[in-house]
Amino acid sequence: MLIDLAQIAAGLFILLLAGDALVRGAVNLALRLGIPALMVGMTIVAFGTSAPELLVSVKAVLQDAGGLALGNVVGSNIANILLVLGVPALVSALAVNREVLRDYLMMLAVSVLFMALALTGVIGRWQALVLLGAFAVFMADSIRRGRKARSKPTDLEGADPSMPGRKIALFTALGIVGLPLGANLLVSGAVDIAETLGVSDLMIGLTVVAVGTSLPELATTLMAAIRREGGVALGNIIGSNLFNLALILGVAGLFGAMPIPAQMMQLDLWVMLAASLALAPFIWFQKPISRIWGGVLLLGYGGYIWALIQIGV
Repeated sequence: MLIDLAQIAAGLFILLLAGDALVRGAVNLALRLGIPALMVGMTIVAFGTSAPELLVSVKAVLQDAGGLALGNVVGSNIANILLVLGVPALVSALAVNREVLRDYLMMLAVSVLFMALALTGVIGRWQALVLLGAFAVFMADSIRRGRKARSKPTDLEGADPSMPGRKIALFTALGIVGLPLGANLLVSGAVDIAETLGVSDLMIGLTVVAVGTSLPELATTLMAAIRREGGVALGNIIGSNLFNLALILGVAGLFGAMPIPAQMMQLDLWVMLAASLALAPFIWFQKPISRIWGGVLLLGYGGYIWALIQIGV
């Protein structure tokens, strides 16, 4: 048990350092390329912070534990909004701009698409191909908008215009490599502890593994909030949630079928959709996510965990 706790602590430490490095690299890369920080948050940062979910989900499917893979992604998406946005909002109000609206609507569309596919009872190869097709559409649109915005000036607060390209590449690489490394250390220790306590695989996926693999998003978003890079913070969450559903479950579904547990259809998918819709007023009216609303999001996450415990999945 002590070894597992030490492993968790080491994972957290690596995650915090890697999250800071990735944000530094991302915002300065955006400055160098002349594109909005939001675009970088939706691509480089989102992919780097979603790497843990990808590794965990594929490994779970190969070990015939599809429930763990699904719980990992759905639980992570819930935690990303209620927990990962809630905590940084307590530190500093997260600014919201209209630029994120298109990507937010895409995230909602992919969420509804996944729920529709879940009604078939399984995420198999053809469902996976549909999800990957949706991901391809999203990436094509992001690249198109990124190219169009390249000539527009950007004002990235906290960026260093004099930072050399090698340093930018180093920060970005350290973040992308360090995030999955730290998450793997943390999740491995946490899962060992959970299994020792006799917790079910689905509960592990929805809680311990989901929170563990969401810690990269938390570390990155917290650092972005401290540096007042609201575009990176919110773009990171929206991009990560879309990556989780479309790319990660799409790739995992190619390795094996993932049956949809009845519990997920009754509660978890609806909580995921409700959490996503909770962002709509802030994005539509361009209102910052204040400390008060950060607390509300955290209370919502606490209520969800309480419901899981009561159901006893």
